[in-house]
Amino acid sequence: MGSMVGAAVVRKEDPALLTGRGTYVDDVRLPGTVHMVYVRSYLAHARILAIDTSEAVTKPGVLGVWTHADLEGLPPNRSVPGMERPCLARDKVRFVGEPVAVVVAADRYAAADAAEAVLVEYEELPVMASVEAATAEGATPILDGLESNVVLEQVLSATDAEAELAAAPHRLAIHLKNQRCAAVPMEPTVCLADWQASGLTLWATTQTPHHSRNELAAMFGLSQQEVRVVAPDVGGGFGAKASCYPEFILTSELSRRLRRPVKFVETRSENMTSMVHGRAQEHDVEVGFDDDGKLLALRVRITQDCGGWPDATGIGLPTLTSFMAGGCYKIPVIAPSFRSVVTNTTPVGSYRGAGRPEASFMIERVVDHVAAELGLDPLEVRRRNFVQAAEMPFATQFEGIVYDEANFPGALDKLLSVIDHDALRADQAARRDDPAKPLLGIGFSTFVEMGGFGPTPLFEQFGYVGGWESANIRLNVDGSAVIKVGTSPHGQGHQTAFAQIVADELSIPFERISLVHGDTATVQEGIGTMGSRGAPVGGSAVFQAAGKVRAKAMTIAAHMLEADEADLELTDGRFSVKGAPDQGVSMAEVAVRSFKPHLLPDGFDLGLDETAYFEPKNLSYPSGAHCCVVEIDRDTGFVKIARYVAVDDCGTVINPLMATGQIHGGVAQGIAQALIEEVRYGADGQPATGTLVDYTLPSAMDLPRYETDHIVTKTSFNPLGAKGLGESGATAAPQAVVNAVVDALSHLGVRDVEMPCTPQKVWRVLQQKAN
Repeated sequence: MGSMVGAAVVRKEDPALLTGRGTYVDDVRLPGTVHMVYVRSYLAHARILAIDTSEAVTKPGVLGVWTHADLEGLPPNRSVPGMERPCLARDKVRFVGEPVAVVVAADRYAAADAAEAVLVEYEELPVMASVEAATAEGATPILDGLESNVVLEQVLSATDAEAELAAAPHRLAIHLKNQRCAAVPMEPTVCLADWQASGLTLWATTQTPHHSRNELAAMFGLSQQEVRVVAPDVGGGFGAKASCYPEFILTSELSRRLRRPVKFVETRSENMTSMVHGRAQEHDVEVGFDDDGKLLALRVRITQDCGGWPDATGIGLPTLTSFMAGGCYKIPVIAPSFRSVVTNTTPVGSYRGAGRPEASFMIERVVDHVAAELGLDPLEVRRRNFVQAAEMPFATQFEGIVYDEANFPGALDKLLSVIDHDALRADQAARRDDPAKPLLGIGFSTFVEMGGFGPTPLFEQFGYVGGWESANIRLNVDGSAVIKVGTSPHGQGHQTAFAQIVADELSIPFERISLVHGDTATVQEGIGTMGSRGAPVGGSAVFQAAGKVRAKAMTIAAHMLEADEADLELTDGRFSVKGAPDQGVSMAEVAVRSFKPHLLPDGFDLGLDETAYFEPKNLSYPSGAHCCVVEIDRDTGFVKIARYVAVDDCGTVINPLMATGQIHGGVAQGIAQALIEEVRYGADGQPATGTLVDYTLPSAMDLPRYETDHIVTKTSFNPLGAKGLGESGATAAPQAVVNAVVDALSHLGVRDVEMPCTPQKVWRVLQQKAN
């Protein structure tokens, strides 16, 4: 067999999913299941005066209606200490869509009908649907017991960089916005709880089954062995399914009370206002630089909109943004600070990249602003500020944030070898003189982001047990293998990638390796899938577990062959004596022998079944260089992506086919954020984008044919040399697109266009400059 790591094999997961034979939570059918539906607030901020459920409880098929008063003693949704969110609104509602009551009925349609019959009397309160309104003088605190709507404020630097900014030959102040986005996974939030005498089982669409199990056990005062969480096939997560939602608790409690399984299936319109949103950051930036474009100092003040309830995955995201504020560049002084603000909107949490895309967008727009101010080529400004390959690993000014091995200039060189930059610039100039042709813009993004999330001290801040990951590998007596992993995929392709790693290490056929995940009753403790940690952390645990199985198998094979282990080699699934290939035994024969104690060395444990836990000592830092070429219609402002080229460095590429898919998906979300996606609210807190009619998602017609490539700079911080890739496209693309849009308009004196760069917004810029 050739090496499987690095081979572009087709995903094992796809046949079942493509033929409709996947198993999602809503596919799980339990006898006697009843259905839960929410009564949700239609107001953004109001006091609850009364809830009348009398008519609803008489509806056909209804088993009960519950409000917060009926669930006294039910633990709150554990999120941010001191700001715990009740599962049902208590006294007040704080955003449109917040659950006020629940109805359980024999089917979800009867439950929905009954929910319409619940009457809620409100007293409207002042609405603060924006950061500006929530922080205005005299603004009423949205969360009771707090002095203001600023719920967290931190300075992450010993200096404010004022001296360095004042001394710089040039100084710019820039305001940048990363608009609020919705994750919109194909599968919304779904869960099914079954509380029996033996304990609680919850099937849930989640990225973190063990973490959810631990949370539920603590909430209900159960031992962890009495709680089982199962995450079957998960239809996308994008970080939003790393949050713990109230419905996990409510379905569990109602199943306990009713002694029947209770299922909750979120509608798409509910999903748009109840699943955590992403991004929602604003940056006030000041940068100091010299005549050559050398960056001397950077001050960033970040404002995070938390929505109506601070989410544990969202409130601290500006910390990650701060850590990555310097991007690929050597900036002598970086002074970040942030504040997290509560508003009368949907809570904000993790979304693909979670804090790092915001940083990358900020610094890449800053570089282009500096280039425009000095009349320099943006590529030249980047080159003059890059951290060089010889300086890696590179310790930033933030404790513990050490960039691993990377080659930022090398990625840009590879990108420029693919595109003809001079020809693009010539075409751009010619188009500007021809009003019949669309304007052309060329935008670049040279980025670095955090991946391989793992060190326990970092993960403990978000309530996780640790930052390690686990893997168990069992070799069956026929030579096939079963992998159990603590990570729980939601589209990443773990079944394929992890089988490739094991196939290489144990020299067994790829198709004879299966994967078990997502079930806390059958899989050893794990942390979960987020932060591009699947391959760097989970894959490394798999690699180490396979190494332990290989070492034990080698010992047995040496005993069988009466040879020294040092004289053996494993090739094509067969152990043999070096130089004597005829003297050998197969891996299957070794697996059989592993269960015959009388034929094993004294004191040797039976079986080939090993578990490994891997904790990285450092994060990994995927990086790359992307180029976007846009055409802008002069009459309509419509932006078309004419070309998109991506060069990524994720270290070891386990499967090039899947790596390309990850880039495609991430870039698609990044392009969509740059051009069309935005969650919007009216001043009254009413969602203006509450359905997929109003919230625009990209179709194939909106996206270009991608050109992708890699450079490979392996990290030394895990045994695979892998850095992760799942979030890179979303981290790189927004600023590549916006830089291209601004570049197309730069001859008109345009320095900035705020995301999303919709046709209307770009058309208005064109009209203003024309007049």
